[in-house]
Amino acid sequence: MTLTEKDSQYLWHPYTQHKTAQTPIAISRGEGALLWDENGKEYIDAIASWWVNPFGHSNKFIADAIYKQLTTLEHVLFGGFTHEPAIKVAEKLIEILPKNQQKIFFSDNGSTAVEVAIKVALQYFFNKNEKRTTIIAFENAFHGDTFAAMAASGISFYTQAFQGMFIDVVRIPVPVKGQEQVSFDTLKNVIQNHNCAGFIFEPLVQGAAGMVMYEPEALAKLIQICAANKVLTIADEVMTGFGKTGKTFAMDYVAEDPDMICLSKALTGGTIPMAITTFTQEVFDAFYDDDINKALFHGHTFTANPTGCAAALASIDLLQTQEMQDNIERINTSHLNFQKKIENHPKVITARTLGVIFAVEIKSDSEESYYGSMRNKLYNFFIEKGVVLRPVGNIVYILPPYIMTNEQLQKVYSIIEEAIDMV
Repeated sequence: MTLTEKDSQYLWHPYTQHKTAQTPIAISRGEGALLWDENGKEYIDAIASWWVNPFGHSNKFIADAIYKQLTTLEHVLFGGFTHEPAIKVAEKLIEILPKNQQKIFFSDNGSTAVEVAIKVALQYFFNKNEKRTTIIAFENAFHGDTFAAMAASGISFYTQAFQGMFIDVVRIPVPVKGQEQVSFDTLKNVIQNHNCAGFIFEPLVQGAAGMVMYEPEALAKLIQICAANKVLTIADEVMTGFGKTGKTFAMDYVAEDPDMICLSKALTGGTIPMAITTFTQEVFDAFYDDDINKALFHGHTFTANPTGCAAALASIDLLQTQEMQDNIERINTSHLNFQKKIENHPKVITARTLGVIFAVEIKSDSEESYYGSMRNKLYNFFIEKGVVLRPVGNIVYILPPYIMTNEQLQKVYSIIEEAIDMV
């Protein structure tokens, strides 16, 4: 049996209707920005395998760090124990995060990082004997698939089976160009009419919504409104963190700092599942009490896994090299040039770039759904051409590994142009 045949016998894939979905492609090897399937076909991984792999597949520097840690201490429980790799990760992150971030909490993935933040926001006020039970989120947000993260997400077909089971979430418009004041006014109105504990947002770029972008000044204003009303702010940097926007964190563009930050995906360079939620000292202090019931009773079996910490340290070291910073700038320049070339194409609505993120919205004769006919046609076309891209409806985006070559980038651009002409 082939790998794909065995897969169909045993496995259940994410975001997949198995009755109608095509057979998944069995990948046997990866190196740099390339993947090879079981038949030897080569693919350019133009989305860094769901945004997790900025330093390329089979990265030897990270692999060596993982191996060294595996031969020293692969794992130890984090309840009542600690270890040097976790402390080093905390020290390194405190150096590079917004200056108000002082405490580090480990979990397993982006959804759990968000879950921790939302639980902390709600319990923060419970610990202070205040009744605040509402979370504010953007329209069309995506924060993950665990329950609180799912509740904060706004893409309805992901969540419609669970309506009526969620925590209280109220949505406000994204402050895209021309809609900033509407967003500000809506936030003020929501805070006035609800007992709001926290506001969660994807800073500057809404990934799963199709790389929707908005300005740092607008986000700063929203954070100021929340601070004036003692509403905790949560920056979900799971996608945007570690260089994607051109700076280490998207919040580095913003004049105001959040109370919490959620990190995962590129944290370990696409090697070992790990997530982190960071907090201000003030948030932590609301849980620091003689009363045991005010503790944060949340944990995961693999919390602060030493091997994952070693991968994270190696990934951060790579990110901070001049070579990687030059690569990010090189890709950004290349994207901007492609944007100029394509934005006036008769079939293009808009094109936009931030850091290594590029998105183009293609005109359609009908309203396109998330997994609609245009999306499927585009996806299949890209796969046939040997490029891994996952369009969001009629929006095609690139979020490549930082080590992708100029030649590989140009091939991706060329195939996107072919796809636009095709549709």
